Order: sequence, then structure tokens, then C-alpha cells
Amino acid sequence: MAPQRHVEPASVASTAVFHKDLFKGKVLFCTGGGSGICKAMTEAVMRHGAHAAIVGRKLDRLTASAKELSDATGNQCLPVQADVRDPKQVQDAVAKAVEKFGRIDFVICGAAGNFLAPISKLSENGFRTVIEIDTLGTYYTIKATLPHIRVTKGSYIHVSATLHYRGTPYQVHVSAAKAAVDATSTVLAVEEGPHGVRSNVIAPGPIGGTEGMDRLSARDASGKKQTWGGPLGRDGDVGDIANATVFLFSDAARFITAQVIVVDGGCEHVRPDPLPYPESVLDPDAVAKMIRPRL
Repeated sequence: MAPQRHVEPASVASTAVFHKDLFKGKVLFCTGGGSGICKAMTEAVMRHGAHAAIVGRKLDRLTASAKELSDATGNQCLPVQADVRDPKQVQDAVAKAVEKFGRIDFVICGAAGNFLAPISKLSENGFRTVIEIDTLGTYYTIKATLPHIRVTKGSYIHVSATLHYRGTPYQVHVSAAKAAVDATSTVLAVEEGPHGVRSNVIAPGPIGGTEGMDRLSARDASGKKQTWGGPLGRDGDVGDIANATVFLFSDAARFITAQVIVVDGGCEHVRPDPLPYPESVLDPDAVAKMIRPRL
């Protein structure tokens, strides 16, 4: 009889590993913090004593998320409406966070956009929009927060992806954007290390239960999402990314900078293409029903 496959249990809460007051007195500034992975990252940091400002375009969702985060953690969460594609709006968001909390210690650059589209059908505007949100949004956030991070000798985490590690069909826009984010983080770490500032990247693999996973997972004829689990037998969950966040912001990671931390349970090494190859590039219309319509 063949041995049974191991399936890794779900992530543990960071509070079961790290001291509850780890970030007491600290302040987090997070773009994209109103939902999904970045909301979970924010909650984890707040559960260890930090206050937070979350930034996004939809104030109603931000306000609801900020209340949920505050209620869940007992710490303050400030919702700040801003479009990261506009540097002035990002600057104003940072000013509001500093006015409220007096400092910024940690920054998560997490605002992102993505969808499935081949180069032949991807509009110039679609490509530019993802670059503006992911790459320029990250740069604008760095520029606006850096004076404050220098003062606190704080740390950046940039949320990236693994799609650009090899050619992933239908993902040219996000591959270009995230490759630039990775490079930006490395240069930031080298330039700002002498000022006491660290910068790292977290590259999540497939994370179940998120809008991104729902949007990017191909579907079979019945409409069911296709998953593959990877070496550890399951998709990631937001807690996996949250735990990596707590570690990288903690003093335990004080000698870690200019790194890309892949959190995917080894999936990248066995990752299949999201759509049948080469059929999906020879005849995109033939696989259109496997793709969730762009939001």
C-alpha cells in the first residue's frame, strides 16, 4: 500500500508563537489593508500591540474593516481613503496617519491589481493600470513614508508574487509589475540600510479564500476552481502570510533585509500553468469560459 500524502495543518495564530506585546507602541501603515491578505497582515501586527492606518480607494469598505480590526485586537485602526496611483493622495494619507499616531514604524506596500489576459488581448490601459497600482503605488508609498521610517529605524514589507519567476501565460502585466517591486525593495534595502531601515518582500503563493485566488484560479467545465496544493498538500491561508509578516517586523529579523521570502508551501517548484498550454495562447477564445470575468 502506498503511503498516505501528508497534508500540512492550517496556520497557527502568531500569538501562539510570538509575545503578545511584541509591537506595543508601534504604528503600521498598510496600503491595500482593507481586505484579503493585507487585512490579515494588519490584524496580526495589531494583535501584537500596534496601531494601524489602512489605505484604499473604497472608504466604506475601509471603515468597516478598520472597525473589525479594532474590535478584534483592542488597538486603534485608522481608515484613510487614497488612490496609490496618485502621489499627492498617498502623501496626504501618510500625513493623516502621523497626525493620528505621531509616528510610523512599519509599512506594508500591498495595494495590487490583477486579472487573467494574454498579451494579444491585454489593452495598453490594462497593462498600465497594474503597473500604476503595484509598481508606482509602491514607489509613491516608499517616498511618502521614508522620512518617518528613517526616524523610527523601521521596516518595509512589499507584497509581491511568484508569477515572474518563470514565464506565466496571461500574467505579463503583474509579472512586470512585481519584478519591479522586488527590485525596488532590494535597492531600498541597500540605500537605506545605513539609515537603520530594512526592506523585504513577501511573495505569497496560492492563498485560499482571497479575492485574488478567486479571480485568478482557472475553472473546469462545472465552474469549480482548480487547485493543486503543492508539496505540503494544501493551498496557503492568510495566516501563513500574517505569520511571516510578524517575524519580518520583529527584532528576530533585524539582520534580514533585501530578501524575498516566498511563502507558498513549495508550490512554485511544482506549479502548473493556470490554463492549458499551449492551447490557451493558440486560441484564447477556447479557454474563455475557464476565466472569471474581469472585475
